[in-house]
Amino acid sequence: MSETTTTDSITTDSITTEIIRHGLLAAADEMARNLCRTAYNTVVYEIHDYGIGIHDAQGDVVADAPGIAVFTRGNDHGIKRAVEFLGRDALEPGDVFILNYPYWASAHTLDPLVFAPIHHEDELIGFASCRIHVLDLKQKDPGYVLDSTDMYQEGLFFPCSRLYRRGVQNDDVFNIVRFNSRMPERTIGDIQAQVSACVTGVRRTQQIAAKYGAGVLSAAMDAINDHGERLARLALAKLPKGTWTAHDFVDSDGVDADRLIRMNVTVTIGDDEMVIDWTGSERDVKGPINLPVGQTEAFCSLVFKALTTPDTPVVAGNFRPLRVVTEPGSVMHAVPPMPTFTLWTGLLGGEVVLKALAQGMPDRVPACSGGDVCSMMGLGVNPRTGEAWLEATNEAVGFGGHAGGDGEDGIMHLSEPGCRNNPVEVLETKSPMFIESYGYRPDSSGPGRHRGGVGVGRTYRFTAPSTGICLVYKTRTRPWAIGDGMPGESNHVILNPGTGREVVQGGSYNRLEADEVLVNNAGGGGGYGDPFEREPGRVAADVRNGFVSVAGAARDYGVAVDPDTFEVDAEATGRLRAGR
Repeated sequence: MSETTTTDSITTDSITTEIIRHGLLAAADEMARNLCRTAYNTVVYEIHDYGIGIHDAQGDVVADAPGIAVFTRGNDHGIKRAVEFLGRDALEPGDVFILNYPYWASAHTLDPLVFAPIHHEDELIGFASCRIHVLDLKQKDPGYVLDSTDMYQEGLFFPCSRLYRRGVQNDDVFNIVRFNSRMPERTIGDIQAQVSACVTGVRRTQQIAAKYGAGVLSAAMDAINDHGERLARLALAKLPKGTWTAHDFVDSDGVDADRLIRMNVTVTIGDDEMVIDWTGSERDVKGPINLPVGQTEAFCSLVFKALTTPDTPVVAGNFRPLRVVTEPGSVMHAVPPMPTFTLWTGLLGGEVVLKALAQGMPDRVPACSGGDVCSMMGLGVNPRTGEAWLEATNEAVGFGGHAGGDGEDGIMHLSEPGCRNNPVEVLETKSPMFIESYGYRPDSSGPGRHRGGVGVGRTYRFTAPSTGICLVYKTRTRPWAIGDGMPGESNHVILNPGTGREVVQGGSYNRLEADEVLVNNAGGGGGYGDPFEREPGRVAADVRNGFVSVAGAARDYGVAVDPDTFEVDAEATGRLRAGR
């Protein structure tokens, strides 16, 4: 950082700025720990489905805690819209707000943003924010909504409502939740956990202000973001310059089942700016996969961050050289009353940006991953307790092969770094689900000189009548490859496999009887480069490890592997490759 930074005649040196930066990061981490200790919902404390931030007085993030990365940038957007709506003078010490109006909050109704202004001696110096996925806010269907056609089917809206006013709980809001939620105790408990996290962030930031002074803290926040901008611009200058266009599809919008929804992007890298332009993306989308514009900006920011400053914490200054262009009314920029509940477009969209960039910098970006979060949510009444239950988990996908090597096997999708899946033991303890199998999917990776990572498969047997909700929206297109690589195997869900009732599907809302089975198969990453250029010994190692079958090695790589010894048959391999 620079030697000194001046804000309104307040000067701070680089050492003090660095101490404050680490203090803010520690405060954000403490917020996350308090959230996980107090949340009722395994999606929060096991999966880490949250976005936590400390922001300056303008709402720009200066410190965050790893969770779902797109939440944190979305928190900036939500806070700024809230301040526009309320006015800065309405923000008082001890206030805590909830915002889940999608078009402002950057997410659907079940991802409420809770935030608190931070004051020092009655001066507004920043904000603390926490966003999580809560279980129920009177959306039309329990668990998740896959087929809403307008916003009014998607639950209760809180347009910057006070949960606490000057430190006193606003029972009116909590009573609205209590009488309108199917799972009021857990929903209110999770919202109070968000409040606890925000109060922690407020208290720790106030302590920093008390030690160094509000002016020094504000100057340090400015310096943190200015430094983040400088790092991003230095990295941007080293990227290839040009314009590239790509497209991909979401399986459907949940209403028009046979209509592929096009995501179209043009990426331009200039000397001082990257522009990600979604002009040409689908319009008039009836179902709930439309994105609030804050969500679109957030996932684009994640890709930009990965390309420019992946090794430093997220700060708003990182994104000053990024401009995102959208068309209001399109799938990438929902306007009221467009439905927005199923946010999967935002999970798939980042890899469309990478697909465009791969044309200009194939040595810097990976091929497509399995391409989806592949979430499975179960709910019903637990016969062991007689109480309502709801549990969810995401499956790990294979990452795409890249210039430096193979894609990672079975890892959480790139849209949610910092997240985990729900352990088998937790799912079986808290729900009437039995996990019959869980492991890698052989031959799911895209063949290549550097192969894609393999996806995983998990088999759920429901031991009581339940609802199984599958949130998988990239099943009809395969994960794309780079160079002469081959695509990975796609995601898919199988209901009652091997029976006369077998159904292969993607996103779906399934009413299940006791003893029915659901298999969630996550896709593999695309390959990088010609698979016939892969060293035979590496192919044999993949066969030995169960990632590639003997037949797949011969078919996709031209390598003959002994199924007993896992040795390469050099002569047979030569014939296979020569006869290509």
